[in-house]
Amino acid sequence: MRSKYSIGEFAKRIGRSVQTVRRWEREGKLQAKRLPSGHRYFDESDVRLMLGGAPKTRDVVVYCRVSSARQKDDLASQVKAMETYCLGAGIAVDEWVQEVGGGMNFKRKRFLALVDRIQRGEVRLLLIGHKDRLMRFGFDLFAHIAAENGCEILAVNQDSLSPEQEMVEEGAAFE
Repeated sequence: MRSKYSIGEFAKRIGRSVQTVRRWEREGKLQAKRLPSGHRYFDESDVRLMLGGAPKTRDVVVYCRVSSARQKDDLASQVKAMETYCLGAGIAVDEWVQEVGGGMNFKRKRFLALVDRIQRGEVRLLLIGHKDRLMRFGFDLFAHIAAENGCEILAVNQDSLSPEQEMVEEGAAFE
């Protein structure tokens, strides 16, 4: 399965003519993405949209995480900082996800549920305080997979969400 389709490849993938795809774009039924060169392309989220597999709504989700139950106060502070950011930026949030679990543990229940929703095309924007709130390693790969499913990830990098102490504590757990 390709990740980016030219208009001709996309039309073939969804069983329509190039002219139909262009008309849908003019009518606003479909919006092409653009490469830096200006060429249009479509991805799997567009295929799902046209074949009826796309969800009716796509949510904005904020994900907050700390590594241990001892850091519940830090989690509350993280949520508060994200609320302040979203209010200031005028971002309406559909869902708040809070989780306690190590950033190197990819079996976190709420994290995996979020991954599933992104893969189904149900999340259009994911906000996190820092990249490592989502995961310690592999963020760029995850961001690529999310983008291929029509989800933008925004790491707001709020100073009040600084994870340095948590990283020290998490590392000590492996010694």
